[in-house]
Amino acid sequence: MQENIRRAALKREALKLAALAAVTALAGCASFTGDGGMSVVADITGRTTAKQVAAVRNDDDAERLRMATRQLLARPLSADAAVQVALFNNKGLQAAYHALALSEADAIEASLPPNPTFSLMRISGDGVFEAERQVAGDILALATLPLRSEIARERFHQAQLRAALATLRLAAEVRRAYVRAVAANELVGLLVEAQSAAEATARLAAKLGETGALNRLDQAREQVFYAETTAELATARRAAGSARERLIRLMGLWGDDLGFRLPDHLPSLPRRPLTQPFIERDAVAHRIDLQIARQELTALANSLQLTEATRFVTLLDLAGLDRKTGEPDGRVIRERGYDVQFQIPVFDGGEVRLRQAAETYNIAFNRLSERAVTVRSEARDAYRSYRATYDIAGHYAREVLPLRKIISEEMQLRYSSMQVDIFALLLEARQRLASRRAAIDAMKDFFLAEAELSAAVNGGVTTSEETTQQTASTLAPND
Repeated sequence: MQENIRRAALKREALKLAALAAVTALAGCASFTGDGGMSVVADITGRTTAKQVAAVRNDDDAERLRMATRQLLARPLSADAAVQVALFNNKGLQAAYHALALSEADAIEASLPPNPTFSLMRISGDGVFEAERQVAGDILALATLPLRSEIARERFHQAQLRAALATLRLAAEVRRAYVRAVAANELVGLLVEAQSAAEATARLAAKLGETGALNRLDQAREQVFYAETTAELATARRAAGSARERLIRLMGLWGDDLGFRLPDHLPSLPRRPLTQPFIERDAVAHRIDLQIARQELTALANSLQLTEATRFVTLLDLAGLDRKTGEPDGRVIRERGYDVQFQIPVFDGGEVRLRQAAETYNIAFNRLSERAVTVRSEARDAYRSYRATYDIAGHYAREVLPLRKIISEEMQLRYSSMQVDIFALLLEARQRLASRRAAIDAMKDFFLAEAELSAAVNGGVTTSEETTQQTASTLAPND
C-alpha cells in the first residue's frame, strides 16, 4: 500500500515537472519576422538619410533594384542619388543584411526549447527479454528558457542596430567620395582653363623673345609656368579618376553603369549654417554605436543573471522510463518511473563562471562610458569644423573671389589703356587662379565637414578601434 502511494506521489511530481517544462517551452518559442529584421533598419536609417534600404532575397528583388538604379543613373548624379544607388547595389551592405537574417535565425534557435531524447532498448535470450523506452529532456534548459530567450532578443536587436550602422556608414562614406569626386572635376576644369592661358602666354613670350623684346629669364618664367600647369593638370586628372573609381566601388557599379555623369561644380553654399545648440545631447540620443553598446550591456546583465541562477546547478536532466521484462515462465513485468540526473558542485561551485560574467559586464560598462565621452567630443569637434569651414567657404565666396574679379576687370582696363603690360596682367591671372583653387578646396572642406557632422550626430563614424581591427584583418596572412 505504501509502495503504491509512493509511486503515485512520484508520478504526480513527474507530471508537474513535465507541465512546467511544457508551459515554459511555449512561453519561450519565437517565430521569424517577415522581412528578416529589415523594418527596424529601414526605420532608423530612413529618419537620417531619407533613403530606401532593401535586402536582395531573390531575383525579383535584384531586378527591381536594377531598374531603380538605371533610372537614377540616367540623370547627372547628385549626392542623394549616389547614396541611394549605393544602398541598392553595395554588396558589402547586402552581406550585412544577410548577416542580420542569420542573426535572426540564431535568435530563434536560442529561444526554442531543447528537443527531447528518445531511446529504445531491447535485449533477449534464453527465453528472457528486457525492453526499455526512455524519453529524456533537459529541465534546466527549459527552466531558464525565458531568460535565454530575452538574451537572444537583445542580441537580435543588437544585430539590427549593427545593420543600420553599416547603412549609415556607407551613406556617409558615399557622400564624402561624391564631394571629393566633384571637387576633383571642378579643379580639372579650372586647370584646363589655366593651361590654355599659360600655353598662349608661353607662345607669346617665345615670339617676343625672337624679336628681342623679352629676355631669356622672362621667357623661361612663362614657359615653366606652362609646364608646371600641364603637370598639375595631369595630376588633377589622375586624382579625379581615382576619386571617381572610389565612388564607383562604393556604389557597387560595373559594366554599362560606369558611364554616369557627375556635375562640373560643387553645389552652392547654403544661405545659413545649421544651428545645433544641443549637439551633445542629440549625439548621445541618436548615435547607433551607443545604442549597440547599451544593448550589449543589457544582454550581459541578463547573462549575468542567468549565470547567477545556474551557479550551482549546471545539469538537470529528467527522463521518463517504461521498462518491460519477460520471464521464462511467460510472465511480463512492467515498470514505470523517471530518472533525474544533476551535477553535484563539489569542486566547481560556479565561482569562476560568476566572476567571468561579472567582469565581462564591468568591461562593457566602462567601454560604454568611454564611448559616451568620445561621442560627445566627436559631436562638438564636428560642429566646430562645420561652422569654421562654412565661414571660410563663405569668406571666399563673399570677399575673396568678388575682389579678385574687380582686380581682374581693373587690370583689363589698364592693359587696354596701355597703363600696364601683358606680364602684369598675366601675374594677376595667376593670383586669381590660386584664389579660385583655394575657394574650391574651401567648398570641398565644407561639404566634407557637413557629412562628418551628420555622421557624428546620427552614426557613421568609424572608431579608431574598428579601423585598427579592419587593418589587422586586411594585413593578416591567409590560413
